[in-house]
Amino acid sequence: MATIFTRIINGELPGRFVYEDDEFVAFLTIEPMTQGHTLVVPRAEIDQWQDIDPGVNARLMAVAQKIGRAVVTAFGAPRAGLLIAGLEVPHLHVHVFPAYALTDFGFAGVDRNPSPASLDDAQARIKAALAAQD
Repeated sequence: MATIFTRIINGELPGRFVYEDDEFVAFLTIEPMTQGHTLVVPRAEIDQWQDIDPGVNARLMAVAQKIGRAVVTAFGAPRAGLLIAGLEVPHLHVHVFPAYALTDFGFAGVDRNPSPASLDDAQARIKAALAAQD
C-alpha cells in the first residue's frame, strides 16, 4: 500500500509543493514547527534513512541544503533546522525549517491547525527564494 507521501506525490492527496525533480519533492508539512517547515522526500518509498544508497543520500542532502537556504532567506531566520525523525510516516523524509531557537527543534509545539493563508504564504515565499537561487 502506498504511503501518504506517495499519495501526495502522485496527486491523490493535496500538497503544497515548493520543489520537484525526477528523484525528490519538497512540500510543506501540515503541522509546522515554524512557518515554512518543509519536508524533503524521495519519490521512491524508502522507509529507514540508514537504508538509503549513499549516492541517493548525498543528492537528498543537496536538495535539503537548497531548501534550507530558501527558508532562511524567505523567513529571515538565523538558521535552517534539519531533522530526520521517521516515526510518523514509513517513508524517508527530511524536515527542513526556519530555526530561531533550540526550542524550534521539537514536535511538541507544532501548529496543529495552521491557516491555509499561512501555508499559502509560506509556499509562495519559499518558491520565490528558490527562484532567486537559480
